[in-house]
Amino acid sequence: MIKLRDLEYLTAIDKHKHFGKAAQSCFVSQPTLSGQLMKLEEQLGLQLVERHRRNVMLTPAGEQLVQEARKVLQAAGQFESCAKALLDPFAGDLHLGLIPTLAPYLLPHIMANLNTALPNINFFLHENQTKVLLQQLDEGKLDVLILPYLEEMEKFESYQLFDEPLMLATPKNHRLAHKKDLSLSDLHDEKILTLADGHCLKDQAMGYCFSAGAKEDNSFQATSLETLRHMVASGMGITLLPALAAQGNLASDTIHYGQFQAPVPVRGISLVIRPNYSRMQCVRSIVAGVRKSIKDVIN
Repeated sequence: MIKLRDLEYLTAIDKHKHFGKAAQSCFVSQPTLSGQLMKLEEQLGLQLVERHRRNVMLTPAGEQLVQEARKVLQAAGQFESCAKALLDPFAGDLHLGLIPTLAPYLLPHIMANLNTALPNINFFLHENQTKVLLQQLDEGKLDVLILPYLEEMEKFESYQLFDEPLMLATPKNHRLAHKKDLSLSDLHDEKILTLADGHCLKDQAMGYCFSAGAKEDNSFQATSLETLRHMVASGMGITLLPALAAQGNLASDTIHYGQFQAPVPVRGISLVIRPNYSRMQCVRSIVAGVRKSIKDVIN
C-alpha cells in the first residue's frame, strides 16, 4: 500500500530537484528518502525519477503522478483538519439557517457578539423558508437553525431564545393608529395584509387575527416583510409585523406601529438542532450569545 510519506518525498523532489535538500525539508536522511522512492518505483512498476550526478528531475510519469500526489496530500490534510475540528467543538465551520422574516433583522444584533465569543468558528449563513431549512438540517447540510418554533419540529431538539412581540402596522390616518390600550379585540372585522403561503409568520400572525375576528385580505400576498411595509405605507391596509422588523422604522412618516396590551401576540424564536448533535458545547455558547445580544433589544 502506498504511504502518504512516500508521496511527500515525491513532491519534495519535484520542489527542490535535489535529494539532499528534499530530504532536509522532510526531516529525514538522504539515503532514507532515496531508498523509499526506489521502493515506490518498484511498487508502481514505473520510473519516477531521473537521477543525475548533481541534480534530479522527474520523468514524464513522475510529473503526472506528482500532481495526483499533491491532491492526495491536500485531501489528507483536509481530513485531518476536519477531525481536529470535531475534537474541538469551538473550531471549524458551522452552517446556520434562518428564515427571511428573521435573518435581516436579527443577524445585525447577534453576529458581532457570536464572532467575538467563538473566534475559531467560521459561520456560514443560509436564508430560506422553514420547510427547506428543516429538510437541510435533517440531511446534515445545516448545523443549527434559528426560527420560530412549530409543532412539526418535535423530532428535533430546540432551545428557546426569546419571544418576539408582534406589532400592528397601520397607515398614519387609520382609526387604530393612535388608539390607546390597543388590544387584539380591536382587530375585529379588520382585513389583514399577509405574506404568501410558505412563510410560517403568516400562520402565526393570522392565528392571532382570526381569534380576534379579523379577516385575511386576499387581494394581495407579499413575499417579504418589506413589501408588506410598503403596502401599509401606501395606505393599502394593515398588518402585523415582528418587533425586530419594526425597529429602525418606528419614526416613519407614513406608518404607525402600535404595541398591543396583554395578552401580547408573540412568536417564540428558538434554536433548533438534530438530536445528539456532536457540538453541544458550541450550541450552548450560541444560545447564551443570542440571548445576551437580544436582551436589551426586545423589552
